[in-house]
Amino acid sequence: MSTFTILLGGDLIRTPRLDRQVEGSRVIAADAGIGHARLLGLVPELWVGDFDSVPANLPDDLAAVPRRTFPAEKDMTDGELAIAAALERGATSLVLAGAFGGKRADHAFLHLALGLRLAEAGTEVLLSSGAQEGAPLLPRKAGFDYADGTLFSVLGFSDLSGLTVTGAKWPLDHVKVAFGSSLTISNEVKGHLEIALGHGRALLLAHPYPLPES
Repeated sequence: MSTFTILLGGDLIRTPRLDRQVEGSRVIAADAGIGHARLLGLVPELWVGDFDSVPANLPDDLAAVPRRTFPAEKDMTDGELAIAAALERGATSLVLAGAFGGKRADHAFLHLALGLRLAEAGTEVLLSSGAQEGAPLLPRKAGFDYADGTLFSVLGFSDLSGLTVTGAKWPLDHVKVAFGSSLTISNEVKGHLEIALGHGRALLLAHPYPLPES
């Protein structure tokens, strides 16, 4: 498996869990995401974007990262271009660091939807801000290693059917969930969390390191 970390421009905090997830991976930065390289102690092999939001006072090793420059008026975001570059280089697993928050809600939504699309095409995907992380749910059973009390939600991107959640404060047994329903928001891990999905598109959003203001 070839794992790439894609440094995106959203919110990011450094945690021991995130350090483990990116350890040994190859790294590509998307425009302002290069700032997270300094936070995580990483040096990307490639820096992609239109470079309209380059952080100030970059250290020499980051300023010298090879660039792939695109025009500001383009058909893909810098993040999607960085992901495409990773796939070109043989990525089979992606950690999208900085996938949430930031100044652009449209970009954050795109990362969620793109994560689902990539997972459906066979690429393993984890989205993370350090504080929260997302994992696409495919029509099969999956297990997760979150501690008891971890807050999580299942975000539906369509009607869902055959949804089973075990190892949770509020388990579900083969239920249907209408698109836009809040039924699967704000659950808690209790034991070993497992989620099985029969049909539909969904993403697990968990909060392993909740921020004080949350």
